Amino acid sequence: MSRLPDAGRSYWMRTASFPSFAPLSAPAEADVAVIGTGIAGLSTAWELVRAGLNVIVLEADRLAGGVTGHTTGKLTALHTSVYDTLRSKHGDEAARDYADSQSAALQRVFDIAEELGIDCELERRPALTYCEQPDGADALRAEAEAARAAGLDASFVTETGLPFPVAGAVQVEDQAQFHPLKYLRGLVDDIVARGGRIHEGARVTRLDEGDPYRLTTEAGATVSARHVVVAAHHPVFDHAVLAPRLTQHRDLVVAGSLPADRDPRGMYITTEGGKRSVRTSPLANGNRLLIVTGEAFTPGSGEDTEAGYARLESWTERHFPGVSISHRWAAQDNSSTDTVPLVGRLPTAGENVYVATGFAGWGMTGGVMAGALIASLVGGAPQRWAGLYDPGRIASAAQSAPAFLKAQWDTGQHFVKDRLNTFGEGTAGPVRDLRPGEGTVVRADGKPCAVHRDDQGELHAVSAVCTHLGCIVAFNNAERTWECPCHGSRFGIDGEVVQGPALHPLERQDPGGL
Repeated sequence: MSRLPDAGRSYWMRTASFPSFAPLSAPAEADVAVIGTGIAGLSTAWELVRAGLNVIVLEADRLAGGVTGHTTGKLTALHTSVYDTLRSKHGDEAARDYADSQSAALQRVFDIAEELGIDCELERRPALTYCEQPDGADALRAEAEAARAAGLDASFVTETGLPFPVAGAVQVEDQAQFHPLKYLRGLVDDIVARGGRIHEGARVTRLDEGDPYRLTTEAGATVSARHVVVAAHHPVFDHAVLAPRLTQHRDLVVAGSLPADRDPRGMYITTEGGKRSVRTSPLANGNRLLIVTGEAFTPGSGEDTEAGYARLESWTERHFPGVSISHRWAAQDNSSTDTVPLVGRLPTAGENVYVATGFAGWGMTGGVMAGALIASLVGGAPQRWAGLYDPGRIASAAQSAPAFLKAQWDTGQHFVKDRLNTFGEGTAGPVRDLRPGEGTVVRADGKPCAVHRDDQGELHAVSAVCTHLGCIVAFNNAERTWECPCHGSRFGIDGEVVQGPALHPLERQDPGGL
């Protein structure tokens, strides 16, 4: 497999730029505080500042450097096979509301891009969910019928623009794709122009209820706000109600140049073979950038991530001969156990704290939808589909009980089994045998310790206990991060938080005695 420079930094991050914003250094007040600068957070901030509210946006690291910065950038209301599931679990009205809300979000991107003059490579394309195996065709026929009944221009087809045959596909016309970070740069510029305030390096570690709410950052700065929006990928201030209803997954991405005349001219996805997703993006030389996603896995599961990249690269070169892989990165998302994202009031934090999470890999339309929905709740005029996405919904949670219980079983298994495995191993052997770039979890003074040997041969050691809820992390050998299998927190080799819900770093350990 090819070795790529700056591997892990997405194409979007390499080809878009944002201004820098100073950390929060003094107490601040606002009508609304928004936590997170992905598409959900910035869409919400833009909708609210456009409505005339005083908005402050707090980002733990750099703008759009999390989930949105690593997306594939599809704007579509066709989300794999969601409509047949929605119709059977939640009814026809829920399926129609889902289709309407996601379609409205797609159109909202076009409207905002035109209003603000944003050049974000916005292109109309059909979206297709396909299968290569004949035994998957009947399910896609059912999905096409359900999507059509929900109001989408959907059909079942057997011919596509892919350079290989398929057994069938659901096709929805007039969907779209874009450069997500160029779009967000337009929102950021307009938020600032309208008086909104943005702070980077302002990780929020505490939320105190009151009137107003009080937020405290890692550096000790505070914000007082009448409304708070938690759009940080995970409901970081809710451990009991929403967190157990979310499952984490991570997908690998590879990309390379493709001649324009070989563009499949569509956005494709299949759940077969570890999932495969295909789209293209325009390049300055007239070619197209082929973007292929797949090899889905649970963070912290101990998967050989390098081997996953090798399989994805091999699949890409086999199906699109001549493509030379020039970029690779990974995307992380979470899914709710009842299929529908969780957008609205955070059940455990009072009337004026809102959350946006659980987009199941469809956060581009989902994030734009969330921005408009939360703005309508703050303004006191909820959109008609607010109940569908309500994080406090009970009926749908009850219907998803099997998925919920499985998620809790998996988390419990990790919590107990990983400890038994860790405490059952010695220390000297695994650490001594570590080669540059490798990592392992061992026992040190009776406690689990995560150890990495860098390219120069130096050891780095941190506690292996995730600071979120105490599960044991595992090493990702491609991205060189420590990852929690329970709720998806990710840490650097020296313990710094890369991705929440964890708010605090892993404690550093002395590697000298290992």
